[in-house]
Amino acid sequence: MEGGLFSAHKPTYLLLLLHIFLLALLPFKAISSPKTQAEALLTWKNTFYDASPSLTSWSLTNLNNLCNWTAIVCDQSTKQVSQIDLSNFYVSATLTHFNFAPFFNLTQFNLNGNYFEGPIPSAIGNLSKLTTLDLGNNFFDSEFPEFISKCLNLTFLDLSGNLFTGQIPQQVFTNLSKLEYLNLTNNNFEGPLPSNFPKLKHLHFAQNNFGGPIPKDIGFISGLQSIDLASNSLEGPIPSSIGQLRELKYLDLRKNYLNSSIPSELGLCTSLTYLELTSNHLEGKIPPSIGQLRELQHLDLHLNSLASSIPSELRLCTSLTYLDLAHNHLEGKIPPSIGQLRELQHLDLHMNSLDSSIPSELGFCTNLTYLKLSSNHLEGKIPSSIGQLRELQNLDLQMNSLNSSIPSELGFCFSLTYLDLSRNQLSGSIPLTLSNLSHIQRLDLSNNNLNGSFPTEIAFPLLGNFYLFNNNFTCNTFVGNSDLCRDARNSKKNNNEVIIGVLVPVCGLSVVATTIALILMFHKKTKRVLKKINSAQNFENFESMILQEEVKFTFEEVVKAVDDFHEKYCIGKGGFGRVYKAELLSGQVVAVKRLNMSDSNDIPAINLQSFENEIRTLTNVRHRNIIRLYGFCSRRGCIFLLYEYLERGSLGKALYGVDGVTELGWATRVKVVKGLAHALSYLHHDCSPPIVHRDVTVNNVLLESDFEARLSDFGTARLISANSSNWTHIVGSFGYMAPELALTMRVTDKCDVYSFGVVALEVMMGRHPGDLLESQLSESSKSMKEDNAELLLKDLLDQRLEAPSNELAKAVVLVMSLALTCIRTRPGSRPTMLYVAQKLSAHSLPSLPEPFVMLTINKLMGI
Repeated sequence: MEGGLFSAHKPTYLLLLLHIFLLALLPFKAISSPKTQAEALLTWKNTFYDASPSLTSWSLTNLNNLCNWTAIVCDQSTKQVSQIDLSNFYVSATLTHFNFAPFFNLTQFNLNGNYFEGPIPSAIGNLSKLTTLDLGNNFFDSEFPEFISKCLNLTFLDLSGNLFTGQIPQQVFTNLSKLEYLNLTNNNFEGPLPSNFPKLKHLHFAQNNFGGPIPKDIGFISGLQSIDLASNSLEGPIPSSIGQLRELKYLDLRKNYLNSSIPSELGLCTSLTYLELTSNHLEGKIPPSIGQLRELQHLDLHLNSLASSIPSELRLCTSLTYLDLAHNHLEGKIPPSIGQLRELQHLDLHMNSLDSSIPSELGFCTNLTYLKLSSNHLEGKIPSSIGQLRELQNLDLQMNSLNSSIPSELGFCFSLTYLDLSRNQLSGSIPLTLSNLSHIQRLDLSNNNLNGSFPTEIAFPLLGNFYLFNNNFTCNTFVGNSDLCRDARNSKKNNNEVIIGVLVPVCGLSVVATTIALILMFHKKTKRVLKKINSAQNFENFESMILQEEVKFTFEEVVKAVDDFHEKYCIGKGGFGRVYKAELLSGQVVAVKRLNMSDSNDIPAINLQSFENEIRTLTNVRHRNIIRLYGFCSRRGCIFLLYEYLERGSLGKALYGVDGVTELGWATRVKVVKGLAHALSYLHHDCSPPIVHRDVTVNNVLLESDFEARLSDFGTARLISANSSNWTHIVGSFGYMAPELALTMRVTDKCDVYSFGVVALEVMMGRHPGDLLESQLSESSKSMKEDNAELLLKDLLDQRLEAPSNELAKAVVLVMSLALTCIRTRPGSRPTMLYVAQKLSAHSLPSLPEPFVMLTINKLMGI
């Protein structure tokens, strides 16, 4: 009976169980309905600080049309959200107010290129179907979000360009067995590199603070196609196991502390197309196995300590378009077989010990646009085959022992814009064929044995920099060619005087006539530019076109806030204008630099289009140690640069103010110097094209509330002087300018390095290091060593503070020793800012050679 009764009611029990199961599913169905998802998105949008106009479809009136919303993709069968793609929508918000619960079917979540900040919620770990998570190029902070390891279906993860910190747990990626793309570039991660990536194809960890060695087992991630570990603090050897990565196409290990030799096993990576090992401490020889990389297009090994000769096997890398072996210890001859690299466009071998002659076979590399062989021991003649390089734009052969005459065939390099043959032993006259170089902008033939007259047919319409000093020219050299008379220098007999001073009887009338003509043209150009800027139409265009997207104020608000730039709002004056503090109605405070065109001899010469393009570049500069430039406007003959405002003001104010001693302790000073080093390293080495600041002083370094340094006015001097001849216009602040500017007036990144050294010394000494700089300018460093042999470091430092001790003493010594190398007279002997920044950020400080109180400046310069 019981069995029969149970059997009779069995369908009833099954139906009851089915009802219970369906009831259990109802909450999940309700929580993930399209309407619930739409409401969650609207709630999130209402918390945006600045919602993009493109998101107008996200509205209550459009609640039932979720699948047609901007940035939303739905699954066609369920009509629920499967993808959210807000990349480059310029949204300012956080993720803390976003309810992820209704989106458990989400497969792609992309917020790249916005202004999201704060932490990443752990709820993302519940998105079990997520395959793509892209949060790159925002302002997310905190440590690595470990809960991402729960997203077991992830194939693409991008957290690059944020503010993440801390170490990454070694096992965090173990469960992500499907992960193929991982990008953590440009954050503040540190500690050892994780290596548990079974299926990874793309590993990008550049621009962080990862330390220790490259994992030896990296070669076991057999599917790797690209590795980017550039700009970290990695040390030790390049593991030989890397040769097992037969699918590897891209390898970038530049700007680390890697030492030992380049492993020969690297030649087994026969799929490599890009190999970048720049700025390490690699030594030994370039392995001949490099010739096995037949697909290699880019090879850069510069700034290492590689020795021996250039291997002839390089000729087998017939796909090479870029080859840079500069700044090493390579010796011997340039192999003639290099002429077999017919695709080569860029060849840089400068700053080595190469000798013998320049091989004529280089003429077969007809795609070359850049050829730099300077600072070697090359001798003999410049081969006539160089004239076959019709695409060549930059030719630099300076500082060798080349003799004979300048080949006339050089005039067939029709694309040349930069030609430097200085500091050789070239003789004879300047060939007439050089008149073909109609694009030439810089021509340096100085410090040779050239003579004869200058051909009157040569005009060089675009020439901005022309150097002829230290040759054997006479007063008749420029007769009949007054255009070049004003540009050339001759110091062989005239003690570095401009040749105009000697040739007044010959060139006087033509110079006066030319000067008058230039003044008239300059005056007309000024009027045209001012008229263009003053027009209301152009003002409106400039304002709407150039201010950054995320700026929440108008220029009119700024003008009202400073009462049309009343003097009482002025907080600073400098060589390039005045700075005003604008407190807006919203409570935001901005700094405004005013460049008055009527007060400057440089600004009217600016090409406004170029200026606008430069400002656009600078507004994209993003670094924690660089002030934020919002954009610029033009109004009533002035140009206004808009920056963020920092209440604490300049480093100079803090250093010399009444609170300078109590607030600027040794640890704070080291922090400030380190921040400035990182800012300049970023401008020089991570911006494309590189940016030279030109005016690094204690007054152009601003301080946040926590004394984090922020470099300001970056690029301003360079922009303003963009069209000025670099030997007729000195930029920068006296007391901080590199000594070579007085001779060549050629601004390079090494000028910034010098200025950094001055600022670093000033910060540590509590006063401007004028005496040290003067003794450094002597003809040899011997006098400096003699003058300061007994000068103790402790007596040189700011006497208002107690002497540093323990680890702090090591840090101060490191700063001082680096600063002294930065103010060396010869630009080439100064370090790069990248090197300085890496040294200051090293995890361990070098030990002191003797007790701190006994350290002398002489001893310090040898550390």
